[in-house]
Amino acid sequence: MKVYNTLSRCLEELQPLDPPRVGLYTCGPTVYNYQHIGNYRTYIFEDALKRTLKLCGFQVRHVMNITDVGHLVSQADEGEDKMEVGASREGKTAWEIARIYTEAFLRDCRDLNLLAPDVLCKATDHIPEQIALIERLREKGLIYGTSDGLYYDTAKFPSYGRLAGESHIAGIREGSRVGANPEKRAPTDFAVWKFSPKGQRRQMEWDSPWGVGFPGWHLECSAMAMKYLGESFDVHCGGVDHVSIHHTNEIAQAEGATGQPFVRYWMHGEFLLMNNAKMAKSAGGFVTIAQLKEKGFDPLDYRYHCLTAHYRKQLDFTWEALESSKVARRRLCEAVRALPDEGGAPAPESEFGLALRGALADDLNTAGALAALWDGLRGGLPGPVKRCLAQLADEALGLGLFAEAGRELPADLRELLERRAKARQDKDFALSDSLRRELEARRIVVEDTKQGQRWRRK
Repeated sequence: MKVYNTLSRCLEELQPLDPPRVGLYTCGPTVYNYQHIGNYRTYIFEDALKRTLKLCGFQVRHVMNITDVGHLVSQADEGEDKMEVGASREGKTAWEIARIYTEAFLRDCRDLNLLAPDVLCKATDHIPEQIALIERLREKGLIYGTSDGLYYDTAKFPSYGRLAGESHIAGIREGSRVGANPEKRAPTDFAVWKFSPKGQRRQMEWDSPWGVGFPGWHLECSAMAMKYLGESFDVHCGGVDHVSIHHTNEIAQAEGATGQPFVRYWMHGEFLLMNNAKMAKSAGGFVTIAQLKEKGFDPLDYRYHCLTAHYRKQLDFTWEALESSKVARRRLCEAVRALPDEGGAPAPESEFGLALRGALADDLNTAGALAALWDGLRGGLPGPVKRCLAQLADEALGLGLFAEAGRELPADLRELLERRAKARQDKDFALSDSLRRELEARRIVVEDTKQGQRWRRK
């Protein structure tokens, strides 16, 4: 399997530290609001990576964080904590905000058919680990104090910025993303611990050897990744917007403390664009999974849309494009569900299955994998071989091709289909025919096959 490594800026063969085991860390959400579909494009890419690693025979240990403290609105070291902002916005405690939006995130993940991580770790549950990491950095002489917190001295880490490249770091030095703080020694220096403002009680704050406060946003990922995956591990993923600051700072913290390489392969997903701009909560007008559902889309329609483009290329979102993906996925599901399930020994893998595997092993070419699936289903393969191909694709792409078809329908239509299926089973053909006509009136065509009742939209 080959992946594009942001650190080396080239395709590399994936060679884990301890094969066949792969340690995978993915940056999770900051739970102060709903995640938007731009965020979920990154999670879909990471899920495709995880599924492909498993398909290639690797044993994946996947760790994801939940940021429930320390992420400031400036994306750097100034402004309010996003959790406190969310609490003020909604008249709830920061702890309630974290719980509400963590649950919403996990619900969206289930709707998108994302495999659950092996470890889901909250920043607030790992304050001792973060304090211990700061202490290691302090012993190495890598941090200094100011009136508002403790800062990492990036001048003492010679390779600072190698992940992003000098041009990105030069932009930070010019103040393009990190606001001026007269006590900081350099614009690239970043907070590892922020003191609570004097005379102001925060909802989320902890005692530390240096004073009451809270950890910097970047600290949690270094501390938790090393706790669960070791001081050096294989793959770290996130959005491309994390390269120049968040992931750059993670490397400085981890390698500054251990003296060892932190991560072997860094992988980053590109932006989802809407109206030619990156979708962002700060810009307003972002789209959520719940809004997709309200408009009649299955979240897996959006997953299909994301898989039609390479994860390292920007993807435009329009409602028209999503409608096209909805139609394509529906036709794909209909084709797959019409395949005979004859049981017996698994069918041999076809050339299309090999093409699908090859596309995914080539830096997650999901569009190529979809093309191989469509080509195989349209070709002259025997039914069992096509079914084998579809099962392989569903395992790798997570599109729910064999899931209960009724998940695509409103609850009242699903109930009608269930009642009709039971009527057929009970040989109540008068009721069965009556329900069929009722469904047809609502543009649902029902067909009876040897494998059971099937439906399609008119």
